[in-house]
Amino acid sequence: MNITYTSTRGHGGEVTASMAILKGLADDGGLFVPVTMPKLDVTVDQLKNMTYQETAYEVMKLFLTDFTEDELKDCIRKAYDEKFDTKEIAPIREAGGAYYLELYHGATIAFKDMALSILPHLMITAARKNHVTNDIIILTATSGDTGKAAMAGFADVPGTKIAVFYPKDGVSPVQERQMVTQKGDNTFVVGIEGNFDDAQAGVKKMFSDKELEKELDAHGFQFSSANSINIGRLVPQIVYYVYAYTRLVKDGRIKDGDKINITVPTGNFGNILAAFYAKQIGLPVNKLICASNENKVLYDFFATGTYDRNRPFVVTSSPSMDILISSNLERLIYRLTDNDPQATEKLMQSLASGGQYTITDAMRAKLTDFYGNFATEEETLATIRDLYQETGYVIDTHTAVAAAVYRKYKAAHAGDPAVTVIASTASPYKFSRSVMKAIDPELEEKTVDEFALVDALSKASGTPEPKAVSELRTAPVRHKTTCAVPDMEKTIKTWLGI
Repeated sequence: MNITYTSTRGHGGEVTASMAILKGLADDGGLFVPVTMPKLDVTVDQLKNMTYQETAYEVMKLFLTDFTEDELKDCIRKAYDEKFDTKEIAPIREAGGAYYLELYHGATIAFKDMALSILPHLMITAARKNHVTNDIIILTATSGDTGKAAMAGFADVPGTKIAVFYPKDGVSPVQERQMVTQKGDNTFVVGIEGNFDDAQAGVKKMFSDKELEKELDAHGFQFSSANSINIGRLVPQIVYYVYAYTRLVKDGRIKDGDKINITVPTGNFGNILAAFYAKQIGLPVNKLICASNENKVLYDFFATGTYDRNRPFVVTSSPSMDILISSNLERLIYRLTDNDPQATEKLMQSLASGGQYTITDAMRAKLTDFYGNFATEEETLATIRDLYQETGYVIDTHTAVAAAVYRKYKAAHAGDPAVTVIASTASPYKFSRSVMKAIDPELEEKTVDEFALVDALSKASGTPEPKAVSELRTAPVRHKTTCAVPDMEKTIKTWLGI
């Protein structure tokens, strides 16, 4: 089956997968979605004996149908190599009655590596296929992890440049240091005076500016995105849910055909949307458990049918989830409207103009796949502490939000026998201060140096600190640019020499 893509807002017709990857965002401001949803064409019995790389091909070939077998396998081979510190790429760890899918074994110790290791290769292949001669400018807003993972992927890739905007005071010290020390002559990091939503809105504004697009083209540039709005980010994320299911079958934890629950700490909605797509292509999934932190805009949406970003922005210990505008939710909204672009566009216009929208009762009735809840800061830290004391297993703050919400799900659905996979989205070392505050609050309170906390975490967990953290101890700061939100476009132009 040849899969093409269309905008959730209905303008511009259908495009190939490679063109959707190149564009990132549709010309009308919508997100690219598959016109038809493919189905897995290999059995779980076959998949359970495949490597992660082989599984990736079987899943990604369904969505990226204008890539040849050789092209796609070459991208996969280059992406999932020795830069991951485990042979399994995404190992599963059982602890506290759930299975933690560890998605942080890549170069930047966060789940974004799983997709951003392959996106540069997909994009360069897509550029060749579509005879693009302009340099591709990757323009990205990050709440902490996407930026570093994207830069690590695109650093010094010929024909590309990458600019990352992040909230100056809204990421962890390790996250910020990872970004500002990034090597690569084609990389640019900017701390903005605002939050992630401000950064994301500024990036989207530049994407939709037709005059800016013409100006860039005249200088040999064109924008694309590495955020999860790019279908080239979303498709690789589907892979690890399929892989996790097949490992559970192979290890005898479940039988082929048994349904599982998947719990995802959720900010921009891309990671849980990938789990939803995995279900759509045939993965046996019972509930998709959407876990929010105190920025609980998604919990309120699932509870009431109203999405409302008009609320205080809370800075939490799980900064990658400190988001009030979950861009990828638009793809789910499109499905809930029975793929009606006019209805979707109307709701998104309501969000843009008034900061909220309410879906119909008929749309709400289609949300039965999902369960939403949230965890407070106290519950997040308590979950880290309890799991550590009970099992010795250490998780980061984002994973703890998911684990805390799963506990609430279990309490409310005691009769659900389904095995649950929790997406463990970042290494605890990336948030060592918050993790140690949970494990040893007295030590955390009197320790100023971030790397002393890393040492304490290593001792407590019995694990060596990741290479990605060790390198930060002596890495020089290379990026010092900051700007106000209204100056984002000017800052990009200055960098590009326009």
